[in-house]
Amino acid sequence: MNPTAAFYPIGIPGQAWGVAELVEWRSRQVKQRSYADDVLSVIDTLRSRFDVMAYGKVQYEGESYPLQVIRSRNWQPGRPCVLVTGGVHGYETSGVHGALRFVDQWAEPLGDDVNLLVAPCVSPWAYERIHRWNFDAMDPNRSFRDPSPAQESAALMQLIAPLAGRFTAHIDLHETTDTDESEYRPALAARDGKPFEPGTIPDGFYLVDDTENPQPAFQQTIIAAVQRITHIAPADSDGHIIGSPMVAPGVICYPFKSLGLCAGVTGARYTTTTEVYPDSANATPEQCISAQVEAVRAAIGHVVAARDNTPDML
Repeated sequence: MNPTAAFYPIGIPGQAWGVAELVEWRSRQVKQRSYADDVLSVIDTLRSRFDVMAYGKVQYEGESYPLQVIRSRNWQPGRPCVLVTGGVHGYETSGVHGALRFVDQWAEPLGDDVNLLVAPCVSPWAYERIHRWNFDAMDPNRSFRDPSPAQESAALMQLIAPLAGRFTAHIDLHETTDTDESEYRPALAARDGKPFEPGTIPDGFYLVDDTENPQPAFQQTIIAAVQRITHIAPADSDGHIIGSPMVAPGVICYPFKSLGLCAGVTGARYTTTTEVYPDSANATPEQCISAQVEAVRAAIGHVVAARDNTPDML
């Protein structure tokens, strides 16, 4: 038997999906939680302390999701501008709730040092269905390119376009989960008509730096802070994490822009993608959220210490 025949229940091995396969995949995606209850209602509680702005809608077959961003008040020229994003992959829960908790607990005092823009849930349809992809079976975190095929990515790109060249840092909050290996990578292989090649899931927190703009001191500042909250992922027997060489403790590199990754969208000097491991026997959901918050705090602390004085014209 073809060894790829049973790795995913949709499609024919070796053949990319067509319309029928996409329709079947959509039929399997069931709403499991509420973006309005979990995200928009929390943002509403922050309106008295922050500016909240709509930056578009995600619309799929009669469903409409308003996209909202939180902005620190009293933006000032000369302060570093920092973008924080969560929920680019909707199933990565701690990124969404970590971004919201960071705003609630820390963004107000830090707003005296940096100009903050926080988009806590970039992909709300996927958040509700606890999935990596959007309605069109596209990965928003491979779609930050112009023109973008993903509504979620296009909306965020349009939001920050007026601030081109003015961001000093961007922290994109993600998770690596066991379902990456059991569901999402097999689904990707099936969708694209390729064989599925099993991999491994690292046990612990790690960061992805930009191959084309590495900032090792920035990454290590974050690692040092987060390791007080949760454990850092070790390299595998080949010295890799998710197939990429570990360049420093808990750090690998990807080419952000060429892959269409969210962390490359601003062109900021300091960029990183966090990866929490919520399925670890040694971590709790609370630790994962706290690790995301600590990562953002440490990143901003590094930026403030560096004092780039990036121009700000918002």
